[in-house]
Amino acid sequence: MLGVQDRALAVLDALLTFYPDNELSEDRGLIVFPSNVQLSVRAHGIAGTTLRRHLAALVDAGLIQRKDSANGKRYARKDETGAIEEAFGFSLAPLLARAEELAHAAQQVAAERKHFRITKEALSICRRDVRKLISAAMEEGAAGDWGHIEEIFLGLTGRIPRRRRSRIYSQSSRKWRCSVRKSSTGWKFTKIPKI
Repeated sequence: MLGVQDRALAVLDALLTFYPDNELSEDRGLIVFPSNVQLSVRAHGIAGTTLRRHLAALVDAGLIQRKDSANGKRYARKDETGAIEEAFGFSLAPLLARAEELAHAAQQVAAERKHFRITKEALSICRRDVRKLISAAMEEGAAGDWGHIEEIFLGLTGRIPRRRRSRIYSQSSRKWRCSVRKSSTGWKFTKIPKI
């Protein structure tokens, strides 16, 4: 849906852990500036070249932006009070700007999962009913080549995958879950620690 792989989303998740607050806000700045080593650790030990490839994919997908310093390093320049004056790294502003779009995409994914689950349940019930009908016909000696019909049925049901294969990022390993909601001041993109 977003055109990125699950590992790229893991890198995005790792980038979000470097944001100091739970809610993204323009007022507090949206630049995170981790080193590749720090980012790799938080992205579950992803290799440097893979990390750079997924960062580029996130930029291409419009989920983050690069804000490069003159020397290409990521860092923050602070004023005399310790407040960040200027930061170089990755801007999370596109996430905030696309909050409504991302919320709708999340709702669509949830609706598709629900539809898939309902369809799978209906298929399971149909498969069970057909199996019972074939077994009853064989036990009662009904006319017909029920052995052949059973073979065909088993061949057809054997082709149905038992598990849904998906490229959707599994949230089980994430330390954060994200929430997108509308507030009086606009859309809010919030990261919430998982319990």
